[in-house]
Amino acid sequence: MKTNKKIKAIIFDVGGVLALGHYASKPQRNHRQTKVHEYMSKKLKIPVDQYFDSLDTNYALSIEGKVSRLKVVKSISKNLSISPSKLVKLFYKAYKKNFKQNKQLFKQAFKLKKQGYKIGILSDQWHLSYEALMPEKLYNNFDKIVVSCNDNIKMRKPNPKIYKLILKKLKVKPGESLFIDNQNWNIIPAKKLKMKTILFKSNKQLFNEKKWKELF
Repeated sequence: MKTNKKIKAIIFDVGGVLALGHYASKPQRNHRQTKVHEYMSKKLKIPVDQYFDSLDTNYALSIEGKVSRLKVVKSISKNLSISPSKLVKLFYKAYKKNFKQNKQLFKQAFKLKKQGYKIGILSDQWHLSYEALMPEKLYNNFDKIVVSCNDNIKMRKPNPKIYKLILKKLKVKPGESLFIDNQNWNIIPAKKLKMKTILFKSNKQLFNEKKWKELF
């Protein structure tokens, strides 16, 4: 069983890393959530600004698990004057249309697990993006998962505490981990904690990174 002696765990982001935008040749450089919101406003036949107003503060609180799924869905559906069930279905369609699972990277991640590495998830999601983008059949193969909207988390990146939490769950020291994220502002706190990091831009770029190659 081959492993890099210094690295014991690889930690992946989801949006922009394990879930990529359908619509862009360079998905990592685009804001996928923006495309989702544009899709929603178009389907609802309302201006984007009006749509964003309808999300109110509960959407942001949902990302940190500070409101329940029920509350955020009821709040937004009320503001948009549509049923909660219709809202959920519409968001699911929006995420499915604008994201695709990064099958190539999943394959590599599970290969690393077979080699003896621990693999984990550290991701900011709100309740509906979590359900749409993180199907259990794919993600239950990861050793540990920390998602911001879960009730027991109540924080999001770049809060250093959430990085420490995934490290604790994986039972590794910062220097024994490799964190992969597509946003530099999420990479910065990881570096400050002395975690190894790779700023994800594309599969090709990642697989050519020295830190990644050394894992194999």
